[in-house]
Amino acid sequence: MLKCGDAPLPLTLTSLTTLTAPALPGKDDFEDVFAHLESVEDPRLVVVGGDAAFAAALTRMMRTERLGIELAYVPERRTPAAEAYGLRFGSKAATVALQGVARPVPLIRDDAGIALVGRALVEGEVGELVGEAYVDDTRLFSGVAPGVRIEPTVDMPGLRAAIDRPRWFGGYRWVTGRAVQLGSPGAVLTRDGVANPRAVKRSTFYRHEHKWKLVR
Repeated sequence: MLKCGDAPLPLTLTSLTTLTAPALPGKDDFEDVFAHLESVEDPRLVVVGGDAAFAAALTRMMRTERLGIELAYVPERRTPAAEAYGLRFGSKAATVALQGVARPVPLIRDDAGIALVGRALVEGEVGELVGEAYVDDTRLFSGVAPGVRIEPTVDMPGLRAAIDRPRWFGGYRWVTGRAVQLGSPGAVLTRDGVANPRAVKRSTFYRHEHKWKLVR
């Protein structure tokens, strides 16, 4: 189990081997985790923390070709990732982490090699977002928009995207697909609550060639 930041540890999980890491784990934080998992049969990694920690774990598993490891998530409260995958939170999530069954689900990543587990937001540097975006062959917008939100889905084709308009403005009109591509003179990208350090002119999120094993 990897406990990230100051996330509370449910009593149900206290019997597990526990390693600690920052709220946003880095590459080196997973070395001991993988060393331990490689010594057991049917390895399962339980991440206790927020969506950023969950995404970091999936990213490292993808980059190191360890997608055969089962991955369970125990957030303290409801998060975009919990909503996207229909997961529990708190003590109920801890029970699922121990007793749940792992099933393969689509893995969504971007062109920077970072996995997405909950939500990505693309916004303008100042004011509205300028540019255009497509989901597969469907144009999401061209010109200006309040922003774009992108989320993974449990089922194929793997992701959905929508103009980030207020809910009272008619809600989100989702378009599903395998990939979403966006071009802009300059956009602010936030993945699972973590802002990209620099503005981007292009960004692509797409379904990875391999699935990952989510405990639900």
